Amino acid sequence: MRTLASVQTVNTVEAIPNADAIEKIRVLGWWVVAKKGEFAPGNKIVYCEIDSLLPERAEFEFLRASSFKPAAGELPAGFRIKTVKLRGQVSQGICFPLSVLPDGAPTTEGADVTDLLGVRKWEPPVPASLAGRVKGGFPGFLPKTDETRVQVLEPVLARHRGREFFVTEKLDGTSFTAFWREGAFGVCSRNLQLDTTDDTSSLVRLAKALDLEAKLRAFAERHGYDVAIQGEVIGPGVQGNKYALAALELRAFNVFDVSAHRYLSRAEMLSAVYELGLTPVPDLGTLTLDHGVDELVALSEGVSGLNAKAQREGVVLRPLVEVEDEYLGRLSFKAINPKFLLKYDE
Repeated sequence: MRTLASVQTVNTVEAIPNADAIEKIRVLGWWVVAKKGEFAPGNKIVYCEIDSLLPERAEFEFLRASSFKPAAGELPAGFRIKTVKLRGQVSQGICFPLSVLPDGAPTTEGADVTDLLGVRKWEPPVPASLAGRVKGGFPGFLPKTDETRVQVLEPVLARHRGREFFVTEKLDGTSFTAFWREGAFGVCSRNLQLDTTDDTSSLVRLAKALDLEAKLRAFAERHGYDVAIQGEVIGPGVQGNKYALAALELRAFNVFDVSAHRYLSRAEMLSAVYELGLTPVPDLGTLTLDHGVDELVALSEGVSGLNAKAQREGVVLRPLVEVEDEYLGRLSFKAINPKFLLKYDE
């Protein structure tokens, strides 16, 4: 599970122009606005990332007016932490003194205290028209599509400095996976496998419209291995249809060799996507990694390649040839556009 709340160290404290009561502090690769004088460089704190849903506890009640979210689906009521701008400063996350932790909690730097604090990941509810009937949990033989944010990856950036990466636009849709494995076809949302006989599901209908069962079966027969395609579904009924599309579309970003449990390299992936008659996510070129966190966040800013009137959600970076990293596993990460988060209240 993603680490949402952890013990960290304040790296830097800086003033915010024309702000008397607040200042900005640097935690990992994030800038966070805090009360002036509350924290000093070297202090250990509890840091909660954006997308954290804090439980209804007395320590967090001050967030009710700005951040309360009622219970929805499997998520309880709580306080959602999101990107905000205060006195012109973007703030991503929230910091607390260590006293917020229960007695006996770990206080070493990097300690994961997500469960100890009852923090959950906030996710917008999936419309019933997309989800449909559930067949089961997300299959264990497939990796989920969830990238780590660059702000927690400064050591990873240092390890891979000088490596060539390709950059793609991160689209704001809903996650989609379709697979062919051992003679069986399946369709999945981000966290669940869906019933492929249920035509009330938009994801299932899209898979049928694209004839993915036949295409993946034929691909497996031609190449000698089972395969999964992963991508983002965008269009009407999905995240407000920011790209102003007339119909649902699938934009592919991964092809996975199910038999060998490996992702295809960039060139192999594109070849497979085109062979399957699909369209990849927008390509933003390549770069040689020589960037810090702030530079990569700046790189994420811009308008979408699918609609110049919409801010792009961000960018995803992966090496041209698959690489395993000691911390991440698969070397793949994202930088999210702060202007997107602020504009769309994400």
